[in-house]
Amino acid sequence: MTELVDVLDLGSSVVKCVGSSPIFPIFSIFLFFFKEKKKIYEGILHKNLNIKLNMTYIQRIVQIFLSNELVKIPYGAGINYPTPSNLTYFWNFGSYALFCLIIQIVSGIFLAMHYVPDVNLAFASVEHIMRDVNNGWLIRYIHANGASMFFIVVYIHMFRGLFYSSYDFPRHYVWFSGVLILFLMIITAFLGYVLPWGQMSFWGATVITNLVSAVPIWGPDLVIWLWGGYSIGNATLVRFFSLHFLLPFIILALVLIHIFFLHHVKSTNPLSLSALSLDYVYFSPYYLLKDFFGLICFLFFYGFFVFFSPNYLGHPDNYVMANPLVTPAHIVPEWYFLPFYAILRSIPNKLLGVLLFWLQY
Repeated sequence: MTELVDVLDLGSSVVKCVGSSPIFPIFSIFLFFFKEKKKIYEGILHKNLNIKLNMTYIQRIVQIFLSNELVKIPYGAGINYPTPSNLTYFWNFGSYALFCLIIQIVSGIFLAMHYVPDVNLAFASVEHIMRDVNNGWLIRYIHANGASMFFIVVYIHMFRGLFYSSYDFPRHYVWFSGVLILFLMIITAFLGYVLPWGQMSFWGATVITNLVSAVPIWGPDLVIWLWGGYSIGNATLVRFFSLHFLLPFIILALVLIHIFFLHHVKSTNPLSLSALSLDYVYFSPYYLLKDFFGLICFLFFYGFFVFFSPNYLGHPDNYVMANPLVTPAHIVPEWYFLPFYAILRSIPNKLLGVLLFWLQY
């Protein structure tokens, strides 16, 4: 731009010197050309200056916004978080687990609007959701299959942690919080399995709650206190529903603590290298896009069970209303409880089996 102004000044000087010379028209054409160019470049310069001023103003707004503590924490955790550059797709399953938890909470809230925690109406209310509520079948299948999807991604997430020794110092607090989350997940899933009040729900609750009777001295009294009576009935169903609604929010709080511990010590990596400052990338956009791509693939897998095989992971006996006088031929839990069920069945002594069940944590 400066060079153009110098050329224009030179052109004006030449015109003054030439005066009425025959070559004056030629210099006039060139001068006109340079003046038009000057106007164009001045317009571009002015426009760029306005853009620069606007960008500076926007940057100031963003800086003020990010200086807020409520914004700074999630921004640092999800956008500006430094992560090792060699993470594989195994590290995506923590994000999928958080996604499943949110899906379970949201779908559970909608189901709770129509569910009736009463032994005479619970089974009918579930059928009402399936048949009469708009898109109720979809919400219920999302919730029912979402529990299985949740356990799938959590088990893979834990396997990755075991394989890469993520439980070692300094990440032991991350591991402990994760084990506590799994424990609450198991309790929440068991409570939710009772709510449809089908045959498998009733008899599964009977078998599992009777395990408390293995506690010496106070066992039988604890069972009666847990049932709210001398058998599983309306009081049991109401308190199971209340706890099933409450526990996911406690799990969500523990997940936030889990993420806080993780971001305090930073993520591990396939090579178990701790020199994060030498080789890292920010979580956004690389891993954010990677999580998004993996989530789309996971949703196809999730959607297959919801839309094409919604009852494949369930049990047909649960479509029969609970009857305390008729025992199913085989009382089996959901597939994600089978490892724990195998431990209990392999030990003849009830108390020893319960102790081994707890010691696995």
